[in-house]
This record gives sequence, structure tokens and C-alpha cells, in this order.
Amino acid sequence: MVPEDRLDEIAARFEFLEAKMAGGAEASEIARLAKEYADLKPVVAEIAAWKQCLADIAEAEAMLDDPEMKALAEEELPVLRERLPGHEQALRMALLPKDAADARPAMIEIRPGTGGEEAALFAGDLLRMYQRHAEAQGWKFDVIEAQETELGGIKEAVIHVQGEGVFARLKYESGVHRVQRVPETESGGRIHTSAATVAVLPEAEEVDIAIPSTDLRIDTMRASGAGGQHVNTTDSAVRITHLPSGIVVTSSEKSQHRNREIAMQVLRARLYDIERQKADAERAADRRSQVGSGDRSERIRTYNFPQGRMTDHRINLTLYKLDQVMQGDLSEVIDALVADDQARKLAELGT
Repeated sequence: MVPEDRLDEIAARFEFLEAKMAGGAEASEIARLAKEYADLKPVVAEIAAWKQCLADIAEAEAMLDDPEMKALAEEELPVLRERLPGHEQALRMALLPKDAADARPAMIEIRPGTGGEEAALFAGDLLRMYQRHAEAQGWKFDVIEAQETELGGIKEAVIHVQGEGVFARLKYESGVHRVQRVPETESGGRIHTSAATVAVLPEAEEVDIAIPSTDLRIDTMRASGAGGQHVNTTDSAVRITHLPSGIVVTSSEKSQHRNREIAMQVLRARLYDIERQKADAERAADRRSQVGSGDRSERIRTYNFPQGRMTDHRINLTLYKLDQVMQGDLSEVIDALVADDQARKLAELGT
């Protein structure tokens, strides 16, 4: 367990924040103090519950020396001692380092990888899978950019997802998703293997990433639809190039103003993600991030349609419920990934 003096420091900091906000902190400080207060509140509650359990055990043990109270103490002690490990585990979990981005909305980028048109069709399947999952969670799911192929596949899709715990759970989806199935484009009935890449980025605000206008080249162009057919006759599509990094972002809605907003939103998310990855690497070069290397070129999952199974290679989890998974039932695999990540962090802390 964490040393008790460290727990006392946390409790004291919580009390200080409470007094500071009640005592009229500067308006500019309120938001920062309130966030820290909210982050510490569940930790302090678990500290109090753990300490109370210890106090109850000590009190019951003292009662063993009292002939009149001994029978009651002997009855209560086993129950209290049985509860203690649960309080200890809850406290360990509350003390785990928090990802500051977990509470943020997410940007999801989906692109086909190897496999041609079949990869594009699978990318479209993944888009629909995430949409159904978001709907089941009560999240808001907005497709802000989707370039379709002639057969209904996806060349590229960018989605904005809002709701409670969005990035905290969807971040585990980043990586290469591989599919094994007989493609709709295959007349010989042979099983093909193809792939699509998913990148899940925390939404970034302007205050998170400052982008000087001199770092940008903004071009307008004519928006096009599936098969290259023009969807309008105005140059409304926007392409923004971030000159220092070489990142290129496009958006092709009907409104040029809206396209600039979308493209900048995606660009900020990508740059913010780069900064996060860099910071993670500096803190622990050998630590595996997001239940894996965090490298989006790494294969994380295989969807095998002939056998009806989905395998997550990071935790060696295989589920024979592929139909339900493709319908958005991702909770079981995400829960397992979260639990594995928490176990790794607990091991690193040595608690």
C-alpha cells in the first residue's frame, strides 16, 4: 500500500482546496481548483473508508478483552477483516495515475490498409460498429468527414464522439484491425486477409495547442464524392497543411467556413496526440502504453468471419460472438482491456 503519510497529504490537500473555494478564491483559479477537487474527491472517500475499516477492526480487537463484549467482537471481527482487502483494492484503484485526457471527447480516424476495396469495405464496417456502440452507450456520434468508394467502402472517415468516458474507453481501439473473410468482391469463395487502421485521439482545445497562422497553408478545392463525382460546383473543400510537421488535413462539407473549423479541430487533435505520445515516452521509455506499444501500425485485433470469432492480440482474448461485436457490442473486450491496463499500472506502482 501507499505510505499512510502520503494518504494524509492527499487528504490535507483536499481540505485545503475545499477551504480555498469556500473562502473566495480568485475567479481565474476556480476552474483549476474545482477540477483538482473533483479528481481528489473519490480518492479521499476511499481513504476514509479504508481508515474507518481499520479503526473498526482495532476497536473490535480491543473489545475481545472485555468479557461482556467478547462474543460481539468475535462475531464482528471476521466480517470486518473480510471487508478490508476490498477497501485496500478500491484505494489502490483510486490512487492509479489518471490520464488527463480520459474525460475528453474523442476524434476517431478510420482508414483502409492492405487489401484494396475489401479493406475499404471493412473500414466502413468498423465505422458502423463504432456508431452502434456509441448509440448503445448514449454517446453523441458525428461523422464529420467520410470519403466513400464506389462500392460503399470508406477511403477515410473522421468522427467526433462526445459523452461520459468516451476517450477513456475508446483509446484502446487505436491500431491495426485485421479481417479474414470472403470479400464481396471475390467470386471464387476464397478467404482474404485485409486490414484497416483506427486512430483514436483526445479532442484538443485551442488552449492545449497553439498553432501560429504562419505554420499553416490553407488551400480550397472542389469537393468530390464517391468515384470522384463532384458533389457541388463550388470550391468549398478545405485542405490545411501544418508546415512544421507535414500533417495534412482535409474537410469537404458544403460550407467552407465549417470545413476550416473541422480541419483545425482534427489538426489540433493530431498535434495534441503527438505531444501526449512524446510525454509518455519521456516519462517511461520502456512502458507499454494503452495495453500495447501505442503504435498504430501494430496489429491489435483480428476479426475472423468464417469462424465467427474476434481475437484481441494484446490480451489474448478470443470471443466467439463476432456478429454481436460488429453490431457494436464492444463492452466485454473494452472492459478486459481496461482491467489489464489497470493491473499493469498497479504492478508498476508496486502497490
